[in-house]
Amino acid sequence: ARVDSVHISVHVQDITLQIRLGMASSWKKYVLWFAQEHVDFRQAEIASLLRVWNIPMNTAKNHRPENPFWVVELQGEEDARKLASRSMSLRCIFELWSHTNLLGAFHDQLNGYIKSNMAMLGPWFREDRSFKVTVETYNKHFSQAEKVAKIETLHYLPVTGPVNLKTPDVHFWYIEFWGLDPMNVPEAPLDVLFGRWVADGRRDMINEISLKKRKFIGNTSMDPQLSLLMANQGLVRQGDLVLDPFVGSGSLLVAAAKFGAYVLGSDIDYMTVHGKSKPTRVNQKVREADENIYANLKQYGCEDRFVDVLISDFSRSIWNTNLLFDSIITDPPYGIREATECIEFKTQRRATCLNEGVVHYPSTSPYQFDQLYRDLMNFSARYLKLGGRLVCWFPVLRKDFTDEMLPRHKCLKLVANSEQTLTVYSARRLLTYEKVSDRVEDLDSYELAQAMVDTFRRRYMNMVQQTSGTRKERRAALRDVGREEAMRRGKTLDVDGKWKYMSGGGDKADK
Repeated sequence: ARVDSVHISVHVQDITLQIRLGMASSWKKYVLWFAQEHVDFRQAEIASLLRVWNIPMNTAKNHRPENPFWVVELQGEEDARKLASRSMSLRCIFELWSHTNLLGAFHDQLNGYIKSNMAMLGPWFREDRSFKVTVETYNKHFSQAEKVAKIETLHYLPVTGPVNLKTPDVHFWYIEFWGLDPMNVPEAPLDVLFGRWVADGRRDMINEISLKKRKFIGNTSMDPQLSLLMANQGLVRQGDLVLDPFVGSGSLLVAAAKFGAYVLGSDIDYMTVHGKSKPTRVNQKVREADENIYANLKQYGCEDRFVDVLISDFSRSIWNTNLLFDSIITDPPYGIREATECIEFKTQRRATCLNEGVVHYPSTSPYQFDQLYRDLMNFSARYLKLGGRLVCWFPVLRKDFTDEMLPRHKCLKLVANSEQTLTVYSARRLLTYEKVSDRVEDLDSYELAQAMVDTFRRRYMNMVQQTSGTRKERRAALRDVGREEAMRRGKTLDVDGKWKYMSGGGDKADK
């Protein structure tokens, strides 16, 4: 029976996608297989890549974003390859031939699909094409013998070519999904899938630009996977102009340049930008002479996309008003691991005995949290092209966070909001804004909840102190927990200070 399609708008935090619910018979079904890492970022990344490539995608009504296997429909294999060609979240994409939640019905469904579509699938079974079948289970371990037994049940596959386990021409996948909770594994798989591999994601890029092998790094150099995710959410394309106004060691410039953008950055810290700061690596006492941001881009073959890095106080714009950026991608300092600084504003200069020719280093003062994000949002409203994106991190305290605490601006629409947990107290949210208006009267219309006006550092330290107490209090709390646990197990405290089981409980004793 034909399934009617229903058009709705699905909001992926900040990204609005037109997704047709119901599977259109003229499209091909595919499985997007995600790595179970940075789960909260995958939906925003896929939505951004669909926008980059202008690809339509259908998904089922029972779609669950937290699952590692998404069953979707695309218009063809070329769209699947494009989607995988830039994704950091995808392990691979394969063409779906059979999908069921009943293990007993799986083989009948797969066999029937092959027989009814033999004209289309026949080329994959030719004698001159080698093949391989891989069995994969999620949240359940299968021994090698059990995997071989699963492959033997697929005896009806009309393959005639040779087996090639290393470089097959055709790679088939048999997958069983046993849920997400390792402490509550169901008795039967929730999903059984079978299909033909189409393309791998670009997770190899994460290792390619690894911090372990990078020429120049700093204390807060961005994780390669997150920097690439930020570039994707910024819709970075070949030939774009991308700015990082808090550039640091330039990790975000590397990611944007890998996707073909021209990059430039600015920072107030002279020592970091010029590679003169204290080395970050263990046992390295002095930085090498050529350690700098340009050296990183040259290391990855992207030196032709390096525009420049400037020493600049972001609170005082140095940019020409006619300049427009395609994307602004940045990680502002929060005041925890890196100081937030800006140059002090003085109404008049004090008289000094310095000569005019002597180099003067201006004093700095703390860059208030509210003012920093006010400057960033207002700057983006002025210097982004219409449709351009601001991608930035925003620190929060997990205990009291709500979406109403996020920065707002009339010219910028929040299209993505993904969380990365940092500690038991704190997290940071990757916010993606898209410029939707350039009305002059709205360029300075920044808003931030009053609860967030105080510096993040002060709020973070206050919460840690209130929650943790003194060292003596923490140790006393741990002793209370241990005492309650021992009593729950039926132990009693002996006169010599040892916990022992009551009579009949054995000879076990604990300190």
